[in-house]
Amino acid sequence: MPDLIHDRPPDSSPGTSAGPGESARQQAIRRIEHKRRFWAITAASSVGMIILVVIWAISEYHNAGGWPAHGFSQSSGIHDVWNYWIIYPLIAWLAIVGTHAWLVFARKPVSERDIQRELDRQAGKGES
Repeated sequence: MPDLIHDRPPDSSPGTSAGPGESARQQAIRRIEHKRRFWAITAASSVGMIILVVIWAISEYHNAGGWPAHGFSQSSGIHDVWNYWIIYPLIAWLAIVGTHAWLVFARKPVSERDIQRELDRQAGKGES
């Protein structure tokens, strides 16, 4: 059943094949929407990560009593040493953005050839 609000099939994630009767123009519009959504989500989450880094820097400055003159460590509360826990959410955020970018830009839609190959495989034609 089509999505009445957006006039497209409910499963319109990037990389999926077109719904029945979906034209090339509708597919192109859907891909453009996914790309725009990617950039909006990436921009908003970047702002969120910047805010998180600022909060981390302020709290570490307060906890360590100044700038990290003696480096970084896993311990908190050591004078002039900052805790480097900020790298964990940054790595997770980069992994999520990278995966999302792959889904939107690198993953190709399912083609008729892919469908036929899978049907042949299921019918036993593709087995060796």
